Amino acid sequence: MNSALKNTMRTFIHSVSVMCGALLLTSCVSWIAPTVKSELIALQAGEYQLDNQHAALIFKIQHLGLSTYVGRFNQFDAQLNFDPNNMAVASLNAVVDISSIDINNTELAETLQNNTWFNSERFPQASFTSHTVTVVSDTSFNFSGDLTLRGVTKPVTFKATFHGGADNWMTGKYTIGFSAVGQIKRSDFGMDSYIPIVGDHIDLEVYAEFLNVGKQ
Repeated sequence: MNSALKNTMRTFIHSVSVMCGALLLTSCVSWIAPTVKSELIALQAGEYQLDNQHAALIFKIQHLGLSTYVGRFNQFDAQLNFDPNNMAVASLNAVVDISSIDINNTELAETLQNNTWFNSERFPQASFTSHTVTVVSDTSFNFSGDLTLRGVTKPVTFKATFHGGADNWMTGKYTIGFSAVGQIKRSDFGMDSYIPIVGDHIDLEVYAEFLNVGKQ
């Protein structure tokens, strides 16, 4: 067998090997990917705990009227209890560690902890407790309740969306995908410095997975 033919055979064998490997990987990914059910009625009722490894709490605020400043809190927890057949009695409770603020600016993050801003030494956590749930659509709901921040409690409504649920082989628990948006005025909570240079309205976004830790 001449060298040209040998090289052709090697190239062919390598190509076949790569294709087989890709097909095997694809079949493995298909095997481990959960079957997500997006219909609310198909979701499991029960008590849910936030999966901290798959969650994000983001805030956005206008800066100088020129741009939107974006940050996040890295440490927060939440519990959700609901029955898809009776969403009116659903409940959501969440707490946020203020010192976990992340804005990619260490000096400013420290400044935001002082008593002009969050005053986190005196008020280390913010909390939200829902009181009523209203149906918007088959997968969207308004969770209305009280947000406590800096020792001040104000009513806030979060527009929540359920993205689906599935058995999660990584945790061994049934998991649902959940997101929510809301808006607050920082001046309502005693943080009124530099308005309007720094905006008063703060947009909040939550993206999370919740693990079923018990059934009703």
